[in-house]
Amino acid sequence: MTDSNRIIIFDTTLRDGEQSPGASMNLEEKVLVAQALDSLGVDVIEAGFAIASKGDFEAVQEVARTVKNATVCSLARAVKADIEAAGEAIKPAKRKRIHTFISTSPLHMKYKLKMEPEQVVEKIKESISYARKYTDDVEWSCEDGSRTEHDFLCHTIETAIKAGATTINLPDTVGYALPGSFGELVKIIMNRVPNMDKAVLSVHCHNDLGLAVANSLAAVQAGARQIECTINGIGERAGNAALEEVVMAIKTRNDQLPFTTGIVTERLTRTSRLVSQITGFAVQKNKAIVGANAFAHESGIHQHGMLAHSETYEIMTPASVGVTETTLVMGKHSGSHAFGEKLKELGFDLGENALAEAFAQFKALADRKKEIYDEDIIALVNPGVHQRDEKLQFVSLQVACGSKGPQTAALVMKVDGKEHSVTSEGNGPVDATFKAIQSLYPHQAKLELYQVHAVTKGTDAQAEVTVRLVDEGQVYNGHSADPDTLVASARAYINALNVQHRQKGRKRGGDGQLRREAAAI
Repeated sequence: MTDSNRIIIFDTTLRDGEQSPGASMNLEEKVLVAQALDSLGVDVIEAGFAIASKGDFEAVQEVARTVKNATVCSLARAVKADIEAAGEAIKPAKRKRIHTFISTSPLHMKYKLKMEPEQVVEKIKESISYARKYTDDVEWSCEDGSRTEHDFLCHTIETAIKAGATTINLPDTVGYALPGSFGELVKIIMNRVPNMDKAVLSVHCHNDLGLAVANSLAAVQAGARQIECTINGIGERAGNAALEEVVMAIKTRNDQLPFTTGIVTERLTRTSRLVSQITGFAVQKNKAIVGANAFAHESGIHQHGMLAHSETYEIMTPASVGVTETTLVMGKHSGSHAFGEKLKELGFDLGENALAEAFAQFKALADRKKEIYDEDIIALVNPGVHQRDEKLQFVSLQVACGSKGPQTAALVMKVDGKEHSVTSEGNGPVDATFKAIQSLYPHQAKLELYQVHAVTKGTDAQAEVTVRLVDEGQVYNGHSADPDTLVASARAYINALNVQHRQKGRKRGGDGQLRREAAAI
């Protein structure tokens, strides 16, 4: 780095974030998120743990092919096979990094590794030297670093830099640290490691005590220059430092945090929404920065202050994080050119076919909905319009429901291009609809998540539905939005089954032990 106050943003949504129970993403979804992170201005994208499974390897490789600006990184244990897989997976990337790690705390060395400190030091030398054969950009993490004895911690870091590590990552693996003591630990490393000036010091903080962001900011104040984080703070257990909170804290409190990042903050809300849709992890309404209530004011005192001057109760503008309440001045008579320009304004650059399909969906929506908001359009194209030529295609749905029953769903659906119809009964309209789909396309996948929320205000708001299916340990997510909640539900379920069909045969589960190793960082 040429700017000593430039903070590198290392995003691990696709690796640590995906390890949140139930948050697995398939290859196509990982690529969508990677593209969004690249557009957001993330410096390093940790695309996965290449050795974990064939699916993980392919996803890292495809992200490496796709990403245009960011460095693409793969995690690897201090094992040759891991490093080889990581090196091969990131080979197509313009900028590539291998992130290798080993435990350094007495607790981990004794009970997890069953290794003596001297053996750990040798592993550090071997693994980093081997990783350098694939790339000059090697990051090394001292797992459970915040609970490692200071003398040994400094010794391992010095060893890692001598072996060729260009980034040293200090993980608060179990979220145990407090901001004051964590900042002091960073100072100890900066002052006591003689060759620390030859590498960037990074931090990776978990949120078990709700302090991941605070610890990360304390670390950069003490000398760290890379923060590892995830969109919406997703990750193992209580999650990681939330990228949007770290970045906006630096931008908003530049008086106390005189640093810069390369993040295009106006894209934060859009990226948050994409990750939420794909993972099925809803963002809580009072979530900082990207929550629905982050810029809402109900108190009369607050409203009065806002009317007088927005800064009385808002320390940042909604526009600075990409929040807009603009109503589209468009309707069923609007042309495709104007629609395309509006999409560009919202940050979407669709290909010709995708644009045509999105426009058709917009026109259909305009016929049914009085007011169309930016959020309605985003819901149509984010994370992508429905693909043509899928194995299963929704045609129509008629539902009978009410307190007297029975609740029935009459579904028409194409399977391999051939139209089929069925009427099914169920315990409510959603159950009847899903049973109808099961009848026309028998499958063994189990419904793990069914989630609905309104995209905008009003009784005619689009319902955005996420469906998660699980089959033989593999997770398949489907998404859809429609003013009719049941239609959106049917489309989301069908989309999940199409994802399953596309992914069938590609193993996504991986070795459980390997994933537990990765989760420990």
